[in-house]
Amino acid sequence: MERRLAAILAADMVGFSRMMEQDEEGVLSRQKRHRRELIDPEIARNRGRIVKTTGDGMLAEFASAQDAVRCAIDIQSDMARREASLEDDRRIVYRVGINIGDVIVDEEDVFGDGVNVAARLEALAEPGGVAISDIVHQTVLDRLGEHFRDLGSQRVKNLTRPIRVWQWSLERPEPPPEFREARAQHVRYARSADGTQIAWAETGQGKPVFKAPNWMTHLEYEWGNPLWSGFLRRFSENTRLIRFDQRGNGLSDWDVPEISSDAMIADMEAVVAASGLDRFAIFAASQGAGFSIRYALRHPEKVSCLVIWGGYLQGRLMRESQEETLLYDAACRMIKDGWGLPNPIFRQFFTSSFAPGLAPEQQKAFDEMQRLTVSSENALELFRMNARLDCVEEARRLGVPVLVLHASGDRIAPVSQGRLMARLIDGAEYAEFAGDDHFMFEGSATFDDMCAEALAFIDRHD
Repeated sequence: MERRLAAILAADMVGFSRMMEQDEEGVLSRQKRHRRELIDPEIARNRGRIVKTTGDGMLAEFASAQDAVRCAIDIQSDMARREASLEDDRRIVYRVGINIGDVIVDEEDVFGDGVNVAARLEALAEPGGVAISDIVHQTVLDRLGEHFRDLGSQRVKNLTRPIRVWQWSLERPEPPPEFREARAQHVRYARSADGTQIAWAETGQGKPVFKAPNWMTHLEYEWGNPLWSGFLRRFSENTRLIRFDQRGNGLSDWDVPEISSDAMIADMEAVVAASGLDRFAIFAASQGAGFSIRYALRHPEKVSCLVIWGGYLQGRLMRESQEETLLYDAACRMIKDGWGLPNPIFRQFFTSSFAPGLAPEQQKAFDEMQRLTVSSENALELFRMNARLDCVEEARRLGVPVLVLHASGDRIAPVSQGRLMARLIDGAEYAEFAGDDHFMFEGSATFDDMCAEALAFIDRHD
C-alpha cells in the first residue's frame, strides 16, 4: 500500500434508480455515450485517472486540484448542453464533489479521509454543480476565472468536524452580502447528554433571547435566506440572540443515536449551559413551541418569558383530522423519494406551505437551504417526530408569561392550534395577524408588527 496526496473527484447521477425504472435501456445507452465521448476523455485530458465506477457514479484521482476542478466544470457544462433537449425529469444530471487529502492506494483503489470528504461534498453539490472543500478553493482561487458561492461550514455524516464548502453552478449567482454577517458570528459546539455535538452561535447585545429549534436550520446559511435573514438581523439589533442547529441538521451532528423530543430538550439544556445563560426569554417557532413548553416546565427559574410564533401543541397525527393524516402520508413519501432530486417539486411542497407569500426566487432559496441543511433520512425522522408531538397537558401546567403570535391562514400550524395554546396556558397573551405564512419574513405585511409585539413583550419581562 502507498500513501500520497491527491485531488479526489466523486461524481454521482441524480435520481438514478427513478430514471432506470422509467427508461433503463435509454439511460444506459446515453450514459455510455457520455462516458465515451465526454467524461473519460476529459478526465484523461486533465491528467486524471478513473479509480472505479458504479452504476450511477465514479471516483477519479488527479495530481492537481486545478486539473480536477477544471475537468469537473467542463464536464458539467457540456452535460447540460448534451441533455438540454430532454425534459427535466429525463435528463442525466451529475453532482460532483472534490477534495484534496491524504489517500491510501491499495493496488488500483484509493481509500482514506480525502476520499470520504469528496463523497460527502458530492452529496452537498446541487444537481449539475460542483462542490469543493475550502482547501481546494484556496488552491484554485483566481486561477480558473470561475465564481464559487460560499456555503459556509457544513456538518456532514460520519465526519466529526464541519467542513467549509464552496459551490460552482451553471447559473453562477453572486454571493449574498448577508454572508458577511454569518462570517462575523462565532460558531461553537456543546456536547449533549448522549454525546451529540450541537452547533450554536450568538449575535447582538441586550436581553438574552434563546431561540428554540424548528424545521431546518443552518447557523451560517440562513443569514442569506429570505425566510430567516430579516428575523436574525432584527433580533440581533435588539437582543443577545442565542440559537443552535438541532441534531440531525445544519452544523450539528447528523449521525446521531436518537431524534426525539426528549433529545431536543437535552440539546437545549446543553446549549444553555455552554452559553452561560442564567435567565432568559425563549423565542419558539413552529414545533419549537412544544419543546420550549417542556423546557420551561423543567427549568421555570431560567425562563423569564416565552414568545411563540406560529406554534402548535399537537403535531399532524395528533389533531384527529383525516386531512392532516393524508397530508402527513403524502409528505413522508415526498421526503423519502424526492428530497435530493434535481426537480425541486418535492421540497417545494414544504416551501409553499411555510411561506406562500415569498416571491418565486425567494422560495427557490429556501428550497435550496432545505436540501443543504439535512439528509432525506434525517428530514424524515424530524418530520415524523414533529407529527407525533403532543404538549396539551404540559401547556395547562405552564406558569411563565407567554405571548402567542399566529397568522390566520397558517398552512402548517392551523390558527386553531394558536388559539388552543392561548386558551390552555394560564395568562397567555394572544395576537392574531392576517396572512397565510407560517413564518413571517421581512417584507411581508405583518413582519414589522409581529417583531414589535415580540420585542416589546420580551422587554417587559425580566
